[in-house]
Amino acid sequence: MASLFSCCLGCCGDNNSGHVTLKEMPTVQLDTHHMGTDVVIVKSGRRICGTGGCIANAPLHQNKSYFEFKIQSTGVWGVGVATKKANLNQIPMGRDPHSLVLRHDGTVYHNNEEKNRLPANSLPQEGDIVGVTYDHVELNLYLNGKNMNCPASGIRGTVYPVVYVDDSAILDCQFSDFYHTPPQGYQKILFEQQIF
Repeated sequence: MASLFSCCLGCCGDNNSGHVTLKEMPTVQLDTHHMGTDVVIVKSGRRICGTGGCIANAPLHQNKSYFEFKIQSTGVWGVGVATKKANLNQIPMGRDPHSLVLRHDGTVYHNNEEKNRLPANSLPQEGDIVGVTYDHVELNLYLNGKNMNCPASGIRGTVYPVVYVDDSAILDCQFSDFYHTPPQGYQKILFEQQIF
């Protein structure tokens, strides 16, 4: 009995018994290493304020990604996708080939060209939820869970969710635990190791 007891103690000690420590999966959030110089990120990487843009820490590798933004305070803002080459200090975004964004005025811009526009009387207001789907070809927008039928495309390369603010705008990012159910076939952003 004593030998069984000492064996159990030996297995529980710090003598590297062969047990593997599980790694916690990383959380998708705004990346403080890729943001404008006057941007402030709070709420565990989920809220943006100040002036400028920020991309998320996870690229959109999977086929059909979904994420949301809640408008906490109106002002000048934009949401969409961008590459790491996007200028996160230049507001509004969508002026170059490195970002494709919905702007606060309801227009969708890429490479300084209006690609689409939200339907009349559908401008997002304070408290509204803007959902974004991206399938490596087309970006689509949802307002409070309703499809705005406002597709846009044209961006190339590895893209990340992007958000920018100015003029007192405050936005919260939702990369999981969504306010609205993602459209059929779309899901939260997965890190590359989660895909394979």
